Amino acid sequence: MRLITFDDGRVGRIDGETVIELGCGSTREFFERGGSVPETGERLALADVTLRAPIQPKKFFHTAGNFAVHHEELQKVSWSHPVHKGIVFFQNVDAIIGPEDAIVYPEGLTRELDYELELAVIIGKTGGWFGPEEAVDYIAGYTVFNDITARDIQRREMKSGVFSFSKGIDTFCPIGPWIVTADEVPDAQKLAMELRVNGEVRQSGNTDQMVLSIPHLVAFHSPQGYTAGDIITTGTISGVAAVQPNPFDFYLKPGDVVEAEIAGVGTLRNHVVPWSAAHDTPPYSGSLYSEDV
Repeated sequence: MRLITFDDGRVGRIDGETVIELGCGSTREFFERGGSVPETGERLALADVTLRAPIQPKKFFHTAGNFAVHHEELQKVSWSHPVHKGIVFFQNVDAIIGPEDAIVYPEGLTRELDYELELAVIIGKTGGWFGPEEAVDYIAGYTVFNDITARDIQRREMKSGVFSFSKGIDTFCPIGPWIVTADEVPDAQKLAMELRVNGEVRQSGNTDQMVLSIPHLVAFHSPQGYTAGDIITTGTISGVAAVQPNPFDFYLKPGDVVEAEIAGVGTLRNHVVPWSAAHDTPPYSGSLYSEDV
């Protein structure tokens, strides 16, 4: 099943080119009810609806350094602190945007806007304290996540061994275009991944390159407690802009179109716009690192 949120927050499933509306208030509620949700009888053409971010989770567990090649790339960047496999921090859920939504370039804060294609796992039920064998029962589906990152801010954060603000700025969390339920993905550890900017391939890899498998990752962080509809991401593949010999030729800029694709899950498309396209004020430039602070 491809589960969507559309228009003003309605929930539905896609059947070919038709959207079948479901009788629940959100996709989180869909999972809280174990998928036992009736149809409303409403049928709409997929082309006539506007897709929104497919879910607004209560918690968003963000994984770093979980792909071997990308982990090696991170070591070459010479962060002041190592990025260990499977490390997780919380993403800002208010930064979530959906397919075709704009990523706003905050030029008063960063000049190094990067992309990171990731598989996002949707947790299907509440629980915790379980092992990899049980983890499969908690995995309800998958969606695509593009981890937008301000690398110049991240380098400052990494001096303290953290990276959160650099990834949690407003609009930096695109997900979508829908949730593909787990029964539709025969093997989530064998999915081709590709990210393109203006049609040019920037990242290419496969979920079989993970250091920690999806069940192990989900189980490892289960002591923090999951709620139905939570998200845990799996880390990104190689090819981010920051590790290129000439990164400023690769960093995102206003006007760019980013397509993040995972085979069997979907393609998430977003465009980058300048601050002025979203705000009627000068670019925000507050910083703890400015000379007058």
